[in-house]
Formats: sequence, structure tokens, C-alpha cells
Amino acid sequence: MQNETISPPRGRLTAVQGTALYVGAVLGTGVIALPALAAEVAGPASLLAWLGLVVLSAPLAAAFAALGARHPDAGGVSTYARLAFGERTAAVVGWCFYLAIPPGATAAALFGGSYVAAAVGGGTVTTAVTGGALMATVTVINMAGLRMTGRLQSVLFGLLVTLLTAAVVLSLPHAKAENLEPFAPHGWTAVGPAAVLLVFSFAGWEAITHMAGEFRDPARDLPRATAFAVVIVGVLYLAVAFAVIAVLGGGAARSDAPLGDLMARGLGGGARPLAALAAVLLTLGTMNAYYASAAKLGAALGRDGVLPRWFAHGSLAGETPRRSLGFISALAMLALLAVTVTGVGARPVVLLSTGSFVAVYAIGVAAAIRLLPRRSAGRAAAWAALAAVALLLALSGVYLIWPLLVTGAALLSLRLHRNRRRPAALPDTGADRVQVAEPCSTTAGGAVRGAARPVPGGAGKGPQA
Repeated sequence: MQNETISPPRGRLTAVQGTALYVGAVLGTGVIALPALAAEVAGPASLLAWLGLVVLSAPLAAAFAALGARHPDAGGVSTYARLAFGERTAAVVGWCFYLAIPPGATAAALFGGSYVAAAVGGGTVTTAVTGGALMATVTVINMAGLRMTGRLQSVLFGLLVTLLTAAVVLSLPHAKAENLEPFAPHGWTAVGPAAVLLVFSFAGWEAITHMAGEFRDPARDLPRATAFAVVIVGVLYLAVAFAVIAVLGGGAARSDAPLGDLMARGLGGGARPLAALAAVLLTLGTMNAYYASAAKLGAALGRDGVLPRWFAHGSLAGETPRRSLGFISALAMLALLAVTVTGVGARPVVLLSTGSFVAVYAIGVAAAIRLLPRRSAGRAAAWAALAAVALLLALSGVYLIWPLLVTGAALLSLRLHRNRRRPAALPDTGADRVQVAEPCSTTAGGAVRGAARPVPGGAGKGPQA
């Protein structure tokens, strides 16, 4: 019996599949819509915001990869926060990331749907119906299990890189230097708000950490996947953003489907259906990666008592967290319905999601500084990322209200849950000083579960690294 509990479940993801998941999570739908939104805010100077976030991505991704390799667990950043700062901080991070996915998925679905509408017509109705269909498709794929998710992501990865490369290469002959003038029509201070908007494009470096335990060899494969993904994402983002502005000029800020317009310049007007296909593939890739990681996170939060125990099913490596996945999918559908009915558009949900991601980044980077070994490359990367994340927090402004509200709800839920579980958790013949014995099952990262959880009624902190 004991021999069975010593060996943790082995993950299935390879470094190649991990790279595909990373690229899908980070590259995703930002590249099909946000070059236009950023150009509207800052004009050609938005290219500086893109460059700044590409530079920020390297140390941020390296820090999260080092944490994932050292502590592979489905809880991801929530687990790191628990190890570094205790149960309350872990609950806040977990809720912030988990509840950032529904608005983020809504924005992604709207971006993909807008391309289909531009290609076939139908306006808002086509956009909403396409968005709902994309959400349903990703839910079904993830219900089938992570092996299917990884294979699909590898296929989507190859297709989207090919389509984006073709769009840039074929359109660049139409680029004009005058489209870059004036370079900062709204002033240099507009670069900051553009950067905050673009954080949505770079959200994802923390997402795959929730599936670190699903890698065959997290310590080897996760850093490799991260390094490959940083290079691929950085090159493609900068190339597409430059092409959109240099080729489309002032029309970039007014475009609902900038990648479609870009491809139309290079291939002719008949390229819009191809652009719609690229947008759908990108959207599927992004939502596929985020639904998979968020579903795993929800199961881990249920396991750790941050969410109701009902969510805990599927928290171990190789298991499919169908309950958590269904909950996320339902919230995303409701968010899509609300945005469609109110007609507010994608920008507010992008910024709501961004506010949560920036808060998660701040706590995750602080946890990396505390947990990673001194003089290690990962810890140095975390220090490098800290200043940039602090700047993004300052620029996020009013959209930090959402993570603050989520923080209050998380702490209240944690308190209520602890009050409910305390009497039942203690053995009949013991007192608070007695450690609760649990079966020696393993977490997704292979840690003994009974040893990793705090004693009910105790200090509420996890083990220190």
C-alpha cells in the first residue's frame, strides 16, 4: 500500500507540447485584435509598449518556469503563494487567476467572432454566436482529457505560426514609412495606457505553471518550453504589430479585424476568409490553454480548501477536472451573454482580466524571490521582473478594483470554510496540538498531500522553502 503512494502520477506533456501550450496561451487572440486597440490609444508609439512587454516577458517567464520546475503542482501561482506567504495569500491568488478566465475568455471569443463577422457578415449576432461556439468547442475538447488538449494545441501551434508568418511576409512590401508619422500623435504618456491594455496579450506565462505536474519531466521540459515560447512569441508579436501599423497606417486604429486587413493587402480581398480561419485557430489555442490550466487550478483550490471540496475532483496529474471546467465554462458563457446584451464591447473585459493578471504577477514574482535559491537564475529573473510589474500595477488604475473585490470574496470564503471544517477535522480524542492524519496520496507535483496542507486551527501557513 505504501509503495503505491511513494511514486507520484507521471505527466504526459512533452517540451514540444508545452511550447505549443505556452505559445497558444500567450500569443493567442491578442495578436488578432490588440495591435489595433493599442494603435488607437498611442498611435505608432504603441510599438514601444509592445517592445517593453516583450522585454518584460523574458524574466517574468523565467521566474515562473523556475517555480514550476521546482514546485510542480496544479495550484500553480496559488501553490507558490502558499509556500511563500501562507494560506490567505494563496486563496487571493487562486481566486484572482480563476476569476480572470471568464472575462478573458469572453474577450478572446469576441475577437475571434469579429473576424468571422467581417468575413461572412451578420455583425453582432455572428460575433456572439461564433464566440459561444468557440467556448463550447474548447469545453468539449478539455472534457476529453489533457492528452487530447496537448495534441490539439500542437496542431494549432503549427497552423497559427504559419498563417501569421505568411500575413507579415506578404504584406510588408506594402509598408510605408509615412505611416509611422507622427510617431506619438497622442503624446508619449499614451504609451503607458497602451502597455496596460497589451498586458492581456502577454498574460499566460503563469498559466502553464498550473500544468507543471503534467509534464513528463517538469525540471527539464518546463524551462525548455518557456525559452522556446519566449522567442517565438516575442518575434511574432513585434512583427505583426509593426506590419499592422506600417501597412495599414491610420486605418489600423479603426479596424475590427486588423490581421484580416493585413492579409487582404498581401493576398487580395479574398484573404478575409483565411484571416477568419486564422482568428478562429488562434482563439481556440488561447482558450484551450486557459481552460485547461484554470480547470486544474480550480481542482487544486478545491483540494486545498480554498474552494468547496466539490471542485477537488481531477486535481491529480493525469485526471480531468471536469467539475471545475464546467464551472469556468458556465461563467464564461454568462459573461459573453452580458457583454452581448449590454453592447459594451471587448475592451472593458480585457482590462478587467488584465487587472487580475497584474495582481497575480505581483504576488507570483514576490513568491519567486522568497522561494527560489539565492544566486539562482530564476531568482535573478524575478528581481528583474519586479520593477516592471510594480509599474504595471500603478498604471492599471481603476481596473484594480476587480481584483480587490475578488480578494475580499476569497478571504471571506476562506474564513467561512475554516469555520465549517474545524470541528469535523479534529480527531475525537485529540486537541488542536494533534496533527490531522490524512491518506498518503500525492498532489499533481508529487508532494505528499497530508504533509503539504496546514493543520486546521493552526497558523495557516504552508511549509517554507
